[in-house]
Amino acid sequence: MSKIFVNIGLSLDGYMAPEGMTIENWENPEYKNWGAKWGTLMAWKINLQYMRENLLKLGPGGETGKVNDLVRSTTERTGANIMGKRMFDQGEASWPQQAPFHTPVYVLTHEKREPWVRPGGTTFYFVNDGPESALEKAREAVGGRDICISGGANVVQQYLNMGVIDELEIALVSVLFGSGRRLFENLREPVPQFRIDKVLNGAAATHLRYVRE
Repeated sequence: MSKIFVNIGLSLDGYMAPEGMTIENWENPEYKNWGAKWGTLMAWKINLQYMRENLLKLGPGGETGKVNDLVRSTTERTGANIMGKRMFDQGEASWPQQAPFHTPVYVLTHEKREPWVRPGGTTFYFVNDGPESALEKAREAVGGRDICISGGANVVQQYLNMGVIDELEIALVSVLFGSGRRLFENLREPVPQFRIDKVLNGAAATHLRYVRE
């Protein structure tokens, strides 16, 4: 049976995203540093060979090694992604033409919209009837591969509260946000329990993998 997993970057103080991280706030002086903070959180990933050549289509080259292999493995196991509308809105404005998923992506939203087909195998489907429906659609699409809950924090929390997440893959980066969107908030009893499965120390992040007990 397909696994349901989370794959995210996390600041040292537990935030998935800095305060004010929206396209509308890009030039808002109150949140002027969110772009730099987000860039620091994701810098470990951008220069990897697999990311540059296969997902971002930036041309040949990049870092190889165990972290690069980890990103390759995570991508190749993923048959569908689920994300929230806020994450989609930011990505729609900034992803390359070949969005870096190459799978069906189910977007939780109240907006009614026809599927958005991108080059390279990514199609965004807009789900208006809740996380259970998105998960059911993803299960039908994965073809034996796994389902990645991509974010943001609220979406991850919804699936944690549903008790369906089998694994957490967290890239813990040594940056402090001070405020923003925390990962482990709004959880209800019984809180799911995980155990450490693997730790990989990279130059720019510590990669933690937890599996459901």
